Amino acid sequence: MNVPLLELNNGVEIPALGFGVFQTPPDETVAAVETALAAGYRHIDTAAAYLNEREVGVAIRRSGLDRSELFVETKVWITDYGYDETLHAFDKSAGKLGVDRIDLLILHQALPGEFELTIGAYQALETLLADGRVRAIGVSNFMPGHLDRLMAATSVVPAVNQIEVHPYFRQPELLCVDAENGILSQAWSPIGGITFYRDGARGSTLEDPVITEIAGAHGRTPAQVMLRWHLQQGRQVIPKSVTPSRIAENIDVFDFDLTADQLAAIDALDTGVRGGPEPEQITRETFGRRIPEA
Repeated sequence: MNVPLLELNNGVEIPALGFGVFQTPPDETVAAVETALAAGYRHIDTAAAYLNEREVGVAIRRSGLDRSELFVETKVWITDYGYDETLHAFDKSAGKLGVDRIDLLILHQALPGEFELTIGAYQALETLLADGRVRAIGVSNFMPGHLDRLMAATSVVPAVNQIEVHPYFRQPELLCVDAENGILSQAWSPIGGITFYRDGARGSTLEDPVITEIAGAHGRTPAQVMLRWHLQQGRQVIPKSVTPSRIAENIDVFDFDLTADQLAAIDALDTGVRGGPEPEQITRETFGRRIPEA
């Protein structure tokens, strides 16, 4: 399976579809990543806060694939923000992953109440980029105001902004801001896997009648339809699963197209209700956790 490549704003290429390991327990991560690599995935997305970087590294080494064939992405957690702290966070992540260079290193969240730490962390990413220890840098869960503040104080425009996007939560304003600044939007929870909606009014996107009808029309699964929706609208996607059949299903999305009307019908499902934490409420007191050494 050859996954198309997307060009980041610094010329580095990233597969249009990757494999995520959010909430994948360490004891299941090695097998899941090995299965994904065997199925044709070449982009693996992890994070220091997922506590499974070491297992991702084991799977990469076991795969037998040349390092140049793989695109490895990870994230710095807020506990390690600040210039020197983030430089050390790179060492921790690289050590666990067993790599000398990380393809994409991003900040996991903004710290709105301590934004000077966010800026210091990003300036450390800029240093790592200049030194060649990372190939691209970016952010995650940054809202338009966060991006404005960051870009006013730094010199490298983020290559990506990894954000919650799925049919029930589109974030159209943020998608537009990313596009206007040449920032690639990466969709986490791209098939709406988050089910802890605050009002409890929505079930699974996999059972949505609009999506299931479109899936039936194409002889595809609802998950494949949602991934295709993202891809046709220019987003990079990182679905996750530990089930081999679903891992294979999620990468098999490059041989059909949704119509303009079908894309619009999925757009119309947006509820405006976020599933993940509110970015403005992220603090070290509430969300801080110690990231172990390599």
